[in-house]
Amino acid sequence: MRYAPQTAFPPYAFLPGRDPHPTRDSKGHSYSEEPEPVEIHIDSDLWRTNVPFLYGVDLYNHGYLWEAHEAWESIWHPAKHDEQMANFLQGLIQCAAACLKIRMNQPAGLTKLSDLGLGRLERTAKEVGPTFMGVDLIAFTGEMSEFVRRAPESIDERPQIELLI
Repeated sequence: MRYAPQTAFPPYAFLPGRDPHPTRDSKGHSYSEEPEPVEIHIDSDLWRTNVPFLYGVDLYNHGYLWEAHEAWESIWHPAKHDEQMANFLQGLIQCAAACLKIRMNQPAGLTKLSDLGLGRLERTAKEVGPTFMGVDLIAFTGEMSEFVRRAPESIDERPQIELLI
């Protein structure tokens, strides 16, 4: 399922050390592309129309981990004044980055980043409730914790983010 089907996926999922950097390398999939203007909502009640957030979920779910990080980071920066929103987004960013560490053969990075990200998402659940911006935080953090505990060698079984629409 796609949450932002109007936004195309890049031609490849960037892996540092293997692929040309998407924006800095002339061979990168997004080199010299101007991002499409998107209205950024940082109000958690408007998550259903927050295209960068929804696109980040799509990217994460389809294995574009670095790109998911970038999509969520584009709304994390303007959300820094909203502690709960910023904390939630940074948690997602760190969980995506943790999964990227699997592809990079860096198990310590997987553990460290997932611990940080899960801690932020668990704090969000305690402060605002079990669901935030359509994400069942209790289910996702439980599944991600179990995934990391198994010391995965592939991202294929990482938990998906299914938004409660």
